[in-house]
Amino acid sequence: MTEVGSNKSDYTFSADDLNPIRVSLSWFALTDVGYRREVNEDSYVTVPPIFAVADGMGGHSAGDIASAAVVRRLGELGGPLTVARSEIDAALSAAVEDIEINAGDSDLGTGTTVTGVALASHNGSLVWDCFNIGDSRVYQLFEGALSQITVDHSVVQHLIDTGAITPVEAESHPHSNVITRAVGFNEEPVPDYVQLALVEGQRILICSDGLTKELTDHGIQHFLGDAATPEEAARQLIKQSLGNSGRDNVTIVVIDVVEAEYLPMEDTYTS
Repeated sequence: MTEVGSNKSDYTFSADDLNPIRVSLSWFALTDVGYRREVNEDSYVTVPPIFAVADGMGGHSAGDIASAAVVRRLGELGGPLTVARSEIDAALSAAVEDIEINAGDSDLGTGTTVTGVALASHNGSLVWDCFNIGDSRVYQLFEGALSQITVDHSVVQHLIDTGAITPVEAESHPHSNVITRAVGFNEEPVPDYVQLALVEGQRILICSDGLTKELTDHGIQHFLGDAATPEEAARQLIKQSLGNSGRDNVTIVVIDVVEAEYLPMEDTYTS
């Protein structure tokens, strides 16, 4: 398990080149090995402008190496106000090379999921770019409504999309842990991207499937929405996941958009 970045209760910045805007974020990340795993193969990065969770696979420690490679490479994108999709793509490609060098031989191969959000510029405005490879997820909670932003790359999701099974049947499907896309396995990573408006009052959840295996969307919505702060939300979600068996590593990043205010030009500055 690798953690890149730190938790922040107040991160405020302004930009005069993005339709002048002042943004204040608060976030909290937390991970737990769970009750049935010996090693935590999840990793996360919280280094603005990028936040992500990676869930490694490949046996004992190999999955940890893969997820660590991804979050370290993504962490190198930290610092600027925004990040481009091409930069995320390049970081993930570099992570594949790192995995090949460091993971050694594995009968099953070595790889990881990755999902997250990055601050991006679009037509002069600040937005979230949500990205995903595998079955870790990004959710948005806004005005009490929960939305799943990313779409799983998994056998079960394919069966749902083709109408072979229902979402309810998917919850107990025997192939629920089989993914169809990953970072690693000597293949070029291919993330999906979804653009999401950045709005005040928005709460973003990034999580590994250790959470979604244990809580339904209804449960996630309840505990995510009932918490006053990102820290409280993350701790409650971890607690509930462990209370519902804790079968897998579970990692959570919760981000609040505390303020997103467009400013008169004379009041702007850049930091």
